[in-house]
Amino acid sequence: MNALRNKVQLIGRLGQDPEIVTFADGNKMAKFSMATDDSYKDKDGKKVERTYWHNIVVKGGLVKVVENYITKGQEIVIEGKLTNRSWDDKEGNKHYITEVFCNELVMLGSK
Repeated sequence: MNALRNKVQLIGRLGQDPEIVTFADGNKMAKFSMATDDSYKDKDGKKVERTYWHNIVVKGGLVKVVENYITKGQEIVIEGKLTNRSWDDKEGNKHYITEVFCNELVMLGSK
């Protein structure tokens, strides 16, 4: 039996301009939110639309593409893997976040 794989593909629009973080060693990371949507008809036949927000993280060579060509509102396709992490704030409260670590990106059009 093959091992399960962690892979996700999303088509959506950037909710903000990417935030570029430069580390002490010169490596960079890009972070941005991405919106995807879905629609269905409820029991009364009315169309219901939902928007889902995803936290995207980009590392490596793709950061240069994100930094130079990707802006808020742009439609893109990303492929990557889901990751979860947690941290404690100053008050000792635990916070959780799910992120998509992007390893492929395709620009579909302009804003």
